[in-house]
Amino acid sequence: MPAQIKKLNCLQVDIVFFVHPDFLDSQSMPRFARMLEAGMAGRGHTISSWTAKPRFFRLPFPKSIKKWMGYIDQFIIFPLEVKRRLKNRTGNTIFVFTDHALGPWVPLVAKFPHVIHCHDFLAQRSGLGEIPENMSSWTGRQYQNFIRRGYSKGKNFISVSEKTRDELHRFMGFLPHCSEMVYNGLNQSFQPNNPQVAGELLSKKFNIDLSDGFILHVGGNQWYKNRLGLIEIYNSWRLISKLNLPLLLIGDQPSAELVSAHTESKFKPDIHFISGVEDENVRLAYSAAAVFIFPSLAEGFGWPIAEAMASGCPVITTNEAPMTEVSGNAGFQIDRRPGNAESVMNWAAESAKLVEMVLTLSPADRGSVIERGLLNVKRFDSKTALDQVEIIYKNVLQTYRN
Repeated sequence: MPAQIKKLNCLQVDIVFFVHPDFLDSQSMPRFARMLEAGMAGRGHTISSWTAKPRFFRLPFPKSIKKWMGYIDQFIIFPLEVKRRLKNRTGNTIFVFTDHALGPWVPLVAKFPHVIHCHDFLAQRSGLGEIPENMSSWTGRQYQNFIRRGYSKGKNFISVSEKTRDELHRFMGFLPHCSEMVYNGLNQSFQPNNPQVAGELLSKKFNIDLSDGFILHVGGNQWYKNRLGLIEIYNSWRLISKLNLPLLLIGDQPSAELVSAHTESKFKPDIHFISGVEDENVRLAYSAAAVFIFPSLAEGFGWPIAEAMASGCPVITTNEAPMTEVSGNAGFQIDRRPGNAESVMNWAAESAKLVEMVLTLSPADRGSVIERGLLNVKRFDSKTALDQVEIIYKNVLQTYRN
């Protein structure tokens, strides 16, 4: 082993993670940050997390004002704290931003070793008016500009998909010094379970008859998750199929738009919104489902695709990156839901045909689909992902030393 590589492998790093404040309504980003922190600590590195505390945010202001109080905490008070803490940094310190949306803090440490993790640029695209389904307000556009000006001061990036990396380069307008791509690793243990046993357990848990299987979706109410489109597909599928499998949407409580779609559906009794589901039961749902449908309009990565495949469930998703990156040759693909209302009915009908085809696969063909999925998700091993991230951190730190 060359001496330089051996030295790099033995290098112990002082990693400072910049993370989203606890008072922000976020789930996926804190989960990602915890995975990084635990993974790097387990590899022997010194770990600390820096973030803004809710000093002004916790004051008794009306809800409409609290957001602005949070901005004071994040962008006025916290930078002062960072400047003070920087006096105690060591030569082995690297600063890691767990999300590029923390961009306004990047200039604080841009001259020191740093890495910025990039997940998705949907908010950035909305801020530029690129997504008709989710146009930003004037203040939203200014905020996204503020974020972009911040992360553009960075030099070293890790993106979760090729799609995300391409968009990073486009928004920056130039190639950064270091721009790597590392696929996310699954942060839970997903594996196939007996579908009948899993279905029986869920039937008792949810008080729904799932003995013959069901169609599954896991996700929130964000515009890009396209839960409305899923109901449209389900309605169309029920019109052409002899099967009558229920539809389970696990995630947030339905929005007003979804409640309306549910009320108007001829198959309302078979459409179930289930929230507050424990991770163990989500894993059972993946294993018991007849098919998992993920018709997102856009994503940064698309965790549920990999989770479903790892659980032995066939997947139907949108035929655009990064969903195509994650599903590979193991998933079935539908077109993105069209923006014009006139075309939605045809889109739903075509998608429904694919749903029917997947649900009526022979046992042998279904088994082949499941095997392809299990093989595909080996790419998303958490240990492998963390090993790759660790090497990048060390390489960046060495670059600043030389």
